[in-house]
Amino acid sequence: MLSPGYWLYRAALTWRSRMEASLSPLGLTYTQFMLLAATGWLEHIGGPPTQQRVADEAGVDRQMTSRVIRTLQERGLVARDAHETHGRALRLSLTEAGRTLTGQAVEIVRGLDEQVFGADPATLRAELRAIAELPPPPE
Repeated sequence: MLSPGYWLYRAALTWRSRMEASLSPLGLTYTQFMLLAATGWLEHIGGPPTQQRVADEAGVDRQMTSRVIRTLQERGLVARDAHETHGRALRLSLTEAGRTLTGQAVEIVRGLDEQVFGADPATLRAELRAIAELPPPPE
């Protein structure tokens, strides 16, 4: 009998593969989508977020975030501006093109989530969140 961890890993791989395939027609990777969506959400709830705050929200490391945001900026989807009070910090905001593309991507992701998880995934969501929010192991 295979462990729940094995099946969680396999499920994550399958879901990620489907997500990448679904976002590909928009020219987005899943990581790009996560950073766009995090930027849009954080901007909506509190104004332009710092790049570090977006990285934290999306669960993407600092270096990867910097590279991906640079690509999104070159594509005209994200604007990066110096933070008014923190020297090296950058504030991010979606451009109009970024908002449009992110909205399209969100609809694709919602559809895929419903296809994979069903119309009412509340129990599964709660279980996965509980796992994701476990404290890190002691060092």
